[in-house]
Amino acid sequence: MSRTALLTERLTRAGIRDVVTVEPATGGLAAIAGIAHRASAPPVFVKTFAEALDDDAFVAEAEGLAALRAAGGPATPEVIAANHELLVLSLLRPRPGTAAFWEGFAHALAHLHTGNVHPRFGWHHDNWLGRRRQINTWTGDGFAFFAEHRLLRWLPEPRVAAALAPADRAALERLCARLPELLPDRPACLTHGDLWTQNVLATADGRAAVIDPAVSYTWAEVDLAHLWTTAPPPEAARFFDVYAELTGLDDGWPARMPIIQLRQHLAVLAQFDDDWGVAETIRATLAPFRARS
Repeated sequence: MSRTALLTERLTRAGIRDVVTVEPATGGLAAIAGIAHRASAPPVFVKTFAEALDDDAFVAEAEGLAALRAAGGPATPEVIAANHELLVLSLLRPRPGTAAFWEGFAHALAHLHTGNVHPRFGWHHDNWLGRRRQINTWTGDGFAFFAEHRLLRWLPEPRVAAALAPADRAALERLCARLPELLPDRPACLTHGDLWTQNVLATADGRAAVIDPAVSYTWAEVDLAHLWTTAPPPEAARFFDVYAELTGLDDGWPARMPIIQLRQHLAVLAQFDDDWGVAETIRATLAPFRARS
């Protein structure tokens, strides 16, 4: 069955029976996605997996979108349907290529992070980062949470075990033990959790909107690191300065990005045959933590 036929079939099972055509959508890595044009309603965005991961994958994503919307940060699409097979959302627009858009996004993201703090790290249940479960067990210590549930959690994954040598894994464990020396002690706040540049779109009136969340309460710099390392466009040059001004971020934040972004690099390594060079990036970040012979 073709991808568009699969999406059409699952839309029909979800009660959306007026689909005229489905246009494949590009940009995502994990899911099969498309834009469904309808006879009696506006077009919608739909995504599914060839094989369902778990009954709660899309429901958890829909919950994350609702949580972000309620928090008053960046906009999110309206959830039209969410079940074990698919997620259907109102259609967003490509983001405009302007500095003003990115400065507005900096304000929205700063509001999300500073206005939604929590005494613990985690979420009230696990959710999903791409095709793998994101562990969100409540933890009072941010360093312990990040070490156990955002870094070491990936070591048993078969692709990670195959790509990283014992010396690499030992270096990661040393880095985790030293996190309190390497990173500042920051509070937990509501984060998007998968905030690479492809997940930043726009509403019809041009405001920043986000998709594909893997929400949890953790360090704000988890979102910042993902944006920083996924080639933000030239018009985003002021984004990081504006965000820093609004949040009181110290000047040393860029030096922390490689360590914090390890969680995303490990997640990519765990899920995809083509790792886009992240294995080498991981090894380079871990190099200072290797045991001296």
